[in-house]
Parts: sequence; structure tokens; C-alpha cells
Amino acid sequence: MSQETKKSKKKEVKKEKAAQVQDNVKKALDTDADKDDKLKFGPSISFPYQRVWSRCILILGVLFIVWYNSRQGKEIYLAKQKDVLVSRTQNVECSKEYKNELDQFPGCLPEKCGRVVTDKLVTSTESDVLLRLVMNGMSLGGSDGGATILDLHSGALSKNSNFINIYKLEEREKLFNAADFAIYKVVKTKIQHAIAHNFGVDVDKIYLTKPTFFSRMTSAPAVTIHDEYWHAHVDKETYEHFHYTSLLYLNDFGRDFDGGKFVFIDKNNVNSTVEPRKGRVLMFTSGSENLHAVEKVKSGTRYALTVSFTCDVNAAISDPSYRNVLK
Repeated sequence: MSQETKKSKKKEVKKEKAAQVQDNVKKALDTDADKDDKLKFGPSISFPYQRVWSRCILILGVLFIVWYNSRQGKEIYLAKQKDVLVSRTQNVECSKEYKNELDQFPGCLPEKCGRVVTDKLVTSTESDVLLRLVMNGMSLGGSDGGATILDLHSGALSKNSNFINIYKLEEREKLFNAADFAIYKVVKTKIQHAIAHNFGVDVDKIYLTKPTFFSRMTSAPAVTIHDEYWHAHVDKETYEHFHYTSLLYLNDFGRDFDGGKFVFIDKNNVNSTVEPRKGRVLMFTSGSENLHAVEKVKSGTRYALTVSFTCDVNAAISDPSYRNVLK
């Protein structure tokens, strides 16, 4: 081996040793730095049951939310304004006193008690005619409070804090015509047959009864007890002869007014809500199985027609006649 080759190998060995020394120094420095960090900040903290506690806290939070919501009550939407329903039924158990009374009226006891909503019974044209009729009629009166009533059968119309007879006013002939009353009768007959069909009763065994009336509700504060329409009640407790109740809505919740939803108040703190929709018909049995209320109107004006039926022929009323206008 030549002298030059030996010198070259020695240089390479020296370089490798120098590099190894540098690596050892670096490792030593890194180790010292780790030790300094541990001395400065202490050892890392760990909890052997940390995951268990986290899950317990999460479960308790969920249970609290469920409990809180149960205290506030639950709301089920039987019909929202945006829905277009051919028919939707919600059955409830008939109250005993309701069934016991109807035993004396053969053919009038429902197969099942409950509520029915349909948007396909009354046409848009029929709703428009009735809305124009009620707006024209109420232009001759109007309650000082939030609720105005117009009864075409008796002619009763809210006026300030009392009632007047609309058929005694000179302006009546300019507001109504024979076609209005014909449409009113057609709509009443449609609802009567729908009640008979949906509750499984004989259509000839249920009769139109009073009060059957138009209503206008606004956000104006109540002046008399007649303006306080929002109290929970049972129709049959208010009017003993009631057996079937229906409502026809003449304008739209969320568009023409806010508030004014119809709410059935059921057991177990559960409410079933109906949002008014133009042309929508709500039908229900009038016993205590259907405790209900109307929410206060917050803004705008809500129009509806209440049509009531009885199984007692002695409580029946006839259809309103255009001849009353001409008298």
C-alpha cells in the first residue's frame, strides 16, 4: 500500500470519529433540555378516570335538557300552514259524559272521537266569497276589543261593547246578495257531510245549531269578556247542545296575521296545534276530550267561520235567508 493511500484512510477515519463525537454531544444536549423542562414544569398530569367523568357529565347534561323540555310541555303540529291536506285525523278517547249523552240520540254517536283537518273540502272561490261577505258585514260594526262576531242567522253583530242587529241597518242591502247566502249554505252542507263521514254518523241525525258565526280577531286589548277568546274551554260545557264543532279559516297564519293558532290541550302536557290556512276546515267532537284554546293574535287580522252541529233536533236552527236582508 502506498504512503498516500494510508494518509487518505487516516483522514476518513478522523472525519468519522469527529462526526460521531458531534452526534453524541447533540444527544447529550437534547437529554439535558428534556430534564430541564421536566424540572421547570413538572411531570405531565393524567387522570386514570378522566374519560369516565367526561361521559358522566355529558349524560347528566342530556338528562337535564330532557327534563327541562318535559316541564315546558310538548307541541305536536296537527296541521301547519304550509301543509296541503286531503285529510288528517287524530283520534282521542271519547269522554264518558259525551258518550253517555249521545246514547239517547241513535245514529249520532261517533265511531271514534277526535279531530279532522282537511284543505280540500271548501274551494278557494267559496272562501273568497265568504271572506268578502264577513268583511262587508263587519264594516257596519266592530268590537272595541279584539274580537268581532257576525251571526247571519240572527243578524247579531258586535258594535263597540254591545251587539246590534245588522238586518235593521239601511246599508245591509248594499253589502249582501242572494249568491252570498247560497254559498254559505253550500259550505255548511259540505261540512255537515264531512263530519258525518269522518265520525261515522248519520248525516240526517246532525243538525245545524247556534251559535254559528263569523269571527274577526285582532291584537287589540280586550274590553269585555266577549273579547277574551283565548281561554281554554270545552265547547259542550259552554253550550250543552253542542255535539260536533267545525271551523273554516278564511285567511292565512303567517301571512295575514301572526298568533291565533288553534291548540288542543291534551293529557300528559302535550298540545296539538293547527295553524290556520285559507280554506282549511277543522272538525272535532265537542266533548271534554277536546279541551282547546286559541292563541292571542299578535298582529294582523284573523277571519274564521265557526259552524256547530247538534244531535238534538230541538236545538236545530234553519239556514240564514236573504229574505232577512230585504225585510
